[in-house]
Amino acid sequence: MSRSAWHGAGGPEDWDRHASLYSRQLWLERASVRTALALLGARGDERVLDAGTGTGEVLRQLGRVHARPRAVTAVDFSVGMLASLPPLPCGWCAQLCDLRALPHASGSFDAVIASYVLHLLASCDLPVVLDELRRVLRPGGRLVTVTPALPPRGPGRALAAVLERAARSAPARLGGLHALDPRAALSAAGFTLAAARWSLRGYPSLCVLGTLR
Repeated sequence: MSRSAWHGAGGPEDWDRHASLYSRQLWLERASVRTALALLGARGDERVLDAGTGTGEVLRQLGRVHARPRAVTAVDFSVGMLASLPPLPCGWCAQLCDLRALPHASGSFDAVIASYVLHLLASCDLPVVLDELRRVLRPGGRLVTVTPALPPRGPGRALAAVLERAARSAPARLGGLHALDPRAALSAAGFTLAAARWSLRGYPSLCVLGTLR
C-alpha cells in the first residue's frame, strides 16, 4: 500500500526497515493472537488467510495447534516482513500483495485473521480492505480481527489511553499503537458480529469474530 494508506505508520519501505526489530515486541501481541485464534477455531480441513502477517506470529501459533489448517496463505505488503517469516509447513505459502486488491478468487478461504493491521489503515481504506476480506471468504466464512483498542473500564483503559495519546502525538514513530474498535466497520461491511473478547496482557486489544451473513 502507498504511504498515504496508513495512519502515519509508514509504507512498505518503512516496514521493510522495521522488520528486523519488529519481533522484539511480539511478546506484547501473543496473548491477543492466541485469543483471536481461539475465537476463529480454524480446523484442519480449512483454508485460512493471514491478512497482514508481519513477521508471522499468527503462523507460529497456528503451526503449534493439534489440528493445524491444511492450507494457510500469509500476505503482507512488506518484502522485509515476509523475509522474516518462520519456515512454513507443506501446503502453506506467503505472498506479497496489497490488502486493498487481493490476488485471490472470490470464496477462496474458509477463515481469515487480520491481526494488528486494520488499525494501521487510513479511514478511507478500512472499508475497502474489509470488502476484499469479505469477497475472498466463502459463504458462511469467518473473519477474526485483532486491534489495539480502548477497554470500556478497568486498569487496561488507562494504559490504552496512554498508548493512543502517544500514537496521536508521534504518528510517524508510534502510529502502530493507534486504537480502533472495528465492530461498526465490520457490520457495515456485511459481517455479523458473533463474538468479541478483550485481551489485556500486552497491548490492550479487542478480538472480534465476524461471520458472513
